Amino acid sequence: MPLTGQLIVGFARVSTAETFDAVDAASGAKLGPPFSVAGPAEIERACALAQAAFDPYRTAALDLRARFLDTCAESILALGDELIARAGLESGLPRARLEGERGRTVGQLRLFADVVRRGDFLGVRVDPAQPERKPLARSDLRQRKIALGPVTVFGASNFPLAFSAAGGDMASALAAGCPVIVKAHPSHPGTSELVAGAISSAARACDLPEGTYSHLAGPANELGAALVADPRIKAVGFTGSRAGGLALVKIAAARPEPIPVYAEMSSINPIVLLPGALKARTEAIATGFVNSLTLGAGQFCTNPGLVLALGGPELDRFLSLAGEALAKTAPAQMLSANICANYRRRVDHLASRSVSLVARGLEAGGGSVGSGALFVTDAREFLADRKLGEEVFGPASLAVRCRDMAQLAAVLEHLEGQLTATLHLADDDATIAARLIPILERKAGRILANGWPTGVEVSPAMVHGGPFPATSDSRGTSVGTLAIERFLRPVCYQDLPDSLLPPDLQSGNPLGLRRMVDGGYTSS
Repeated sequence: MPLTGQLIVGFARVSTAETFDAVDAASGAKLGPPFSVAGPAEIERACALAQAAFDPYRTAALDLRARFLDTCAESILALGDELIARAGLESGLPRARLEGERGRTVGQLRLFADVVRRGDFLGVRVDPAQPERKPLARSDLRQRKIALGPVTVFGASNFPLAFSAAGGDMASALAAGCPVIVKAHPSHPGTSELVAGAISSAARACDLPEGTYSHLAGPANELGAALVADPRIKAVGFTGSRAGGLALVKIAAARPEPIPVYAEMSSINPIVLLPGALKARTEAIATGFVNSLTLGAGQFCTNPGLVLALGGPELDRFLSLAGEALAKTAPAQMLSANICANYRRRVDHLASRSVSLVARGLEAGGGSVGSGALFVTDAREFLADRKLGEEVFGPASLAVRCRDMAQLAAVLEHLEGQLTATLHLADDDATIAARLIPILERKAGRILANGWPTGVEVSPAMVHGGPFPATSDSRGTSVGTLAIERFLRPVCYQDLPDSLLPPDLQSGNPLGLRRMVDGGYTSS
């Protein structure tokens, strides 16, 4: 499928006079073709089509919606090596990483197709009428969840496939019954166009309304702001910086009709090394930490940016071993020159504060490559300086030496909301861990034991979210089947004739759904 540089507005390919260029992440060279910039006319057309598509799409048969998601997956796979090659140029990510990300993208589309077929996400509840109840009769009450409306999804810089034109936010919104307008990330417009073309073709093949999916591109923030402000958009999915996410939240809240923004923004993902584990497995923990820290040049929202442990010989040995391993790691290509420059600035800023350098990776030299960095400070300094708890997007981490477990707990209490928190523990650490888990439950969306946070399984039980500023809304997740809940709202139907009820609420349960009837679950 040759790249055209065109926007995809409904089923139409659209060119505009204003264009921008894709850039090779490694060399900085321009990559053709020139890409059209979406302006007011394209935004208006995409939003109008999405609004017109909303009712026909959300009320389409569940089997059709599921088939559409499966067809999207097949169409992306059919792009073959062309997609991987282009994504590699625009992101600088290695082939193995991109092939794995493509597998995740396809897998989550198929997972949501299964969710739609089952129909559990509708959350059907039926309270049959009780006309003889005393002192008051009960009406017939039936509840289900429906889609919110058209959704704008922002492509992420660090996941050109799995959080982009066909990423998790898009898949869960489409599964919920929401038309989607994707705002492509300007760092990988070619990758996004290829994927968007596959999604558009799938919508045509399934005979869906034209506005079910659109794909707009452009380098300026005004495009995203205009989409969020448009009254026809009813929710937003975003993965990116805290500044970017909060700007969108502000726009959405200032609308005459405020809408939810599900923004994943900032996390340093604390790693707690408890005494028994650190004494028993120092070398293994140090090796695992450095591998996790430097994976993908540290460009994961789940990167382990903070290590907490009690001061003493075991922590000193961990720092020595981790430092030796980090000093041998080669610098890695980062996603863009801008991200690399910002990473270097943030590392220099961290180094200027009350910290000591443990080790740096091998010298980066030229190009947009980043070297790992590990610093150490004590808990007193960390608690006194909020800047030490800020995210550094890249392979940098800070170790905090704590006086005792009370001080370690105080550091955890001091932290902002996180996507993840990890405990490394041995059997004799169980009592200590039990005291810390309630704190971690309040601070993070996912708690790990004896593992590393990098790597997010796409599954029903996964939570990829957390308290602010990890996300703008801690009640949801952007990964896993629960993600569909963000784009749904409940509706209750009181005393409607069976003939006017949607099939999922009708008395005969023609769809065979598992429903809550009079407080108990049944499939009849």
